[in-house]
Formats: sequence, structure tokens, C-alpha cells
Amino acid sequence: MIVFDLSCDKKHRFEGWFASGEDFDRQLGAKLLACPVCGSESVVRVPHAVRINTGAREDARSPPSSPAPATETPQQYANLGADLLTKLIDHIIATTEDVGTAFPEEARKIHYREAPERHIRGTASQKDVEALGEEGIEVAALPIPLHRLRKAH
Repeated sequence: MIVFDLSCDKKHRFEGWFASGEDFDRQLGAKLLACPVCGSESVVRVPHAVRINTGAREDARSPPSSPAPATETPQQYANLGADLLTKLIDHIIATTEDVGTAFPEEARKIHYREAPERHIRGTASQKDVEALGEEGIEVAALPIPLHRLRKAH
């Protein structure tokens, strides 16, 4: 069984469970996939974080692991190589509006239709992200390095 993150042409995100990648392709080609929110049959796979189940149970008593030290070598994000990740970051920067620290407020305004719908990016604390989620506002952490955020665009 394989799980893919999917999205429709209206940007509704959802999961699909398939027997294999070929099974997904077959169902997509046969127009058997539809958005559970709006019914759109225009469905595509979207990138998602990978979790590998090793079968080992995590020990609740073990101390949390410390983050890996920063290195000059490009790191992979999920299953994306450095070249693909660079293209993804370029696309995100080119197609979104940077609202900086006003991100939580702007996301709420867009969600409640107090501001025009548009793609935004910015910064938010973990507390803000959790509060947005409780309000039904979906947000995603993006792999944009700090030096790219400071780049004029």
C-alpha cells in the first residue's frame, strides 16, 4: 500500500491510498480519481514529507535528539535532491507574495475572505501555526533557506 498526497485544480489537498504507483497511474488515466471536497477530476500528485517505518518503537524515555549541525553541503528535503529543491524554491519565491511576519494575520484575512485570495509566504511561530490549524487554515513549512528569504525579489 502506498499513500500519495494529492491536490485538485482548486488547490484542495487530500490523500489517496493505492496498491502501487502503477495503480495510481491507472486510476488517474481512467478518471477514477476525484477531489473529495469539490468533486474535480483534475487531480495531481503533490510533494510530501517522507516517513519511513522501520518497525522499531520509539522509547518515550529517551531524550529528544538534537538537530543536525548546519553544513555547507546541500541537504536533501524529503526525497528531493539539491537541484530539484532549488527549482522548487525558485518557483515558490516567484509565485508567492512575501508577507513576512504578517503571515498569520494575512492567512486569516484570506481564509475569512477579508483580503483577496492569493498565494502568500512568510514567517510564523509554532504557536501561530497551531492556532491557524485549529481555525481550519492549512499552512505548510517550506524548505526555503534563510539566505534566500533575504534575497530581493
